[in-house]
Amino acid sequence: MIYKEFQGKKLSQLGFGAMRLPVIDGDDSRPDRDQVFEMVDTAIKSGVNYFDTAWGYHNGNSELVLAEALSKYPRESYYLADKFPGYDLSNMPKVKEIFEEQLKKLKTDYFDFYLFHNVCEMNINEYLDPKYGIYDHLMEQKKNGRIKHLGFSCHGELDVLKRFLDAYGKDMEFCQLQINYLDWKFQHGKEKVELCREWNIPVWVMEPLRGGRLAKLNDTQTADLKALRPEEEIPAWAFRFLQSIEGVSVILSGMSDQEQLEDNLKTFSEDRPLNEKEMAKVMEIANHMMELKSVPCTACHYCVSHCPQGIDIPRMIELYNEHLLTAAYGGMTFIAPMAMAVVPEDQQPSACLHCRSCEQVCPQQIEISEVMTDFVEKIR
Repeated sequence: MIYKEFQGKKLSQLGFGAMRLPVIDGDDSRPDRDQVFEMVDTAIKSGVNYFDTAWGYHNGNSELVLAEALSKYPRESYYLADKFPGYDLSNMPKVKEIFEEQLKKLKTDYFDFYLFHNVCEMNINEYLDPKYGIYDHLMEQKKNGRIKHLGFSCHGELDVLKRFLDAYGKDMEFCQLQINYLDWKFQHGKEKVELCREWNIPVWVMEPLRGGRLAKLNDTQTADLKALRPEEEIPAWAFRFLQSIEGVSVILSGMSDQEQLEDNLKTFSEDRPLNEKEMAKVMEIANHMMELKSVPCTACHYCVSHCPQGIDIPRMIELYNEHLLTAAYGGMTFIAPMAMAVVPEDQQPSACLHCRSCEQVCPQQIEISEVMTDFVEKIR
């Protein structure tokens, strides 16, 4: 396992992200306890010491199952990260009660790392508004030792990141950004990393595989990469890209099964940054993907809990993107219509009320209602 220095600590470069845990019968709210236990055991045995969860992951059950899985290990043997759920504006006045409940759910007296979650256009004003007392309360908890290191995650554009840093940057010890070779340009990842570097703030990475989008490429792209590194698996290229970026410390991966975990452990057994030619190739692939304009959903599931129709929006967007990409590559576009045939009519994209409740909590700021309308048109 590769380790990165952080204020006298050695953090495993591979962080165990608990947003996409294995689940029972496809139900995102029901993490598979036995599989999670096995994965945590394997991760710790292999040197992973950073575990990341959040209030909203798996409908609130990620914190609970992770606490169980870690309970047999000495508390000082791992680092635990959690977040204040500001992606939902209704939580803004509740920082005190939510923080206390998170400590109880995770059966701990302190968090090694705690974050303002998902700083973005939707919530930047509220995060900066002193009437909610979020900053003051978290700084107080840090002073009291219940937060060892305070940071934030950001899905917003560069100007939002600048506003947050101008307000609180002097007290932020790390910044968690969505960085991968697709978002290096698409979401101005390069500029965001450079801004953090100006503030001397190390970067944690989320969505290194873009919700799995970078784990499987088309045949031509795969062949191009294999020609450069025959022994390297396709998902590993996304991690090697991140190993090439100055300032990146922890790379979080939301692993959904034991096989993904073991593949990642193999990748992070060595540091193999990309050379100039390899970097040019992955950026060429990213540019081609951007041209296809697929919807940048990362399947965080925040939208689902806010949909009055109970539509599985990430799944619908996954099928929508599959349909778009298959059509773009000249393939047979039967997968999405076939999958939709078994979806109840009241949970189809056509059932969307266009109330835009989902859009209010989307970290990617996707115009979901428009996507649902277009999906209906494309598979009609």
